Amino acid sequence: MTAVAPEAPSIQRWPLAAAAVVTLVLFVHLAGQGAKSASVFAIGLGLGVALYHAAFGFTGAWRRAILDKDISGVTAQLLMLAAAMLLFGPFLAQGAAFGHAVGGAFAPVSVSMALGALLFGIGMQLGGGCASGTLFSAGGGSARMVLVLVFFCLGAFWGSLDLNWWQTLPSLGAVSLGRELGWPLAVPLQLAALLLIYGGLRLYGGRNARPLWPGLSWSMLLRGPWPLLLGAGLLALFNWATLMIAGHPWSITWAFSLWVAKAAAALGWDPASSPFWTGGFQARALARPILADTTSVMNIGIIVGAFVAATLAGKFAPRAKLPWPSLAAVVVGGLLMGYGARLAYGCNIGAFFSGVASTSLHGWVWILAAIPGNIIGVRLRPLFRLDP
Repeated sequence: MTAVAPEAPSIQRWPLAAAAVVTLVLFVHLAGQGAKSASVFAIGLGLGVALYHAAFGFTGAWRRAILDKDISGVTAQLLMLAAAMLLFGPFLAQGAAFGHAVGGAFAPVSVSMALGALLFGIGMQLGGGCASGTLFSAGGGSARMVLVLVFFCLGAFWGSLDLNWWQTLPSLGAVSLGRELGWPLAVPLQLAALLLIYGGLRLYGGRNARPLWPGLSWSMLLRGPWPLLLGAGLLALFNWATLMIAGHPWSITWAFSLWVAKAAAALGWDPASSPFWTGGFQARALARPILADTTSVMNIGIIVGAFVAATLAGKFAPRAKLPWPSLAAVVVGGLLMGYGARLAYGCNIGAFFSGVASTSLHGWVWILAAIPGNIIGVRLRPLFRLDP
């Protein structure tokens, strides 16, 4: 007897209509602020769709590599990094693109940065998602990841209050390999490092257990799932587009600190009590509306884009039931990711992806510290009754 393939879920018309209305209202409002705001929102929408349809997460990919030696997701990430390096290099070397200044994601290499990356690695395995993964999963209807996002934001704000002390620990300062070695040398050296990493993973026994490009039909393009390589290529392209339009690469977690800071200020907290919030960019961002902040606009775009993708796939079905051990993992994981990201000057996107693509040494140190954190987090998951 021939097995009948299960029927694909239908497009959810009413949720899709709601998503379309939200998208249109936000786009019209942002277009009134200028082409830049509308453009970064559109990039966020594209990222949300790509992340959701390709299920392009860092947390699950690293966990499969640790437990099962399945490096399919890691391989796609290495190719994504290579593509982003090649796209970024010519423009960062010039310091300009299309008549305006652009700059890479550079941050100090320090004890606190490495510790933050370690904490972030633990938190992402307990929370069940990284920064980008939390956004697209929350937008796709995961009630658990909505809670992770709440505690992620709280942790990021908490970290901002303590950051001044952490910055007194030893630091090498920001190191740009492109500036130190010259871009024509730095980019090939980093590409060679990616090849060595892939070769090391294969020697260790890693294998691409899932096809990187299993094929793509028109129906899959609309409703998913997308091949890993398509997701990798689009993320590199969208990061480059962010650099071209915003003048800086893709980042996520700064907005989380800002959202809670604005809420805290509305409840009576005095920003002058924190060195982090008393001057410069942070103070100006606090004084402006949320939708005037580029990172916030992109984050909202990712959430809305994932919402659209989930309704097209017929998979938007929020569930609120969470057992207590899982809820504890949400709280601990979210707080660790937020606090760690603030100490580490970013997350798997702002520090690792954008940092390495910019030839910043801190991006490489970030992943070296985050890997042990992920291993610890994987080992802690059974304590919270989470699947391995």
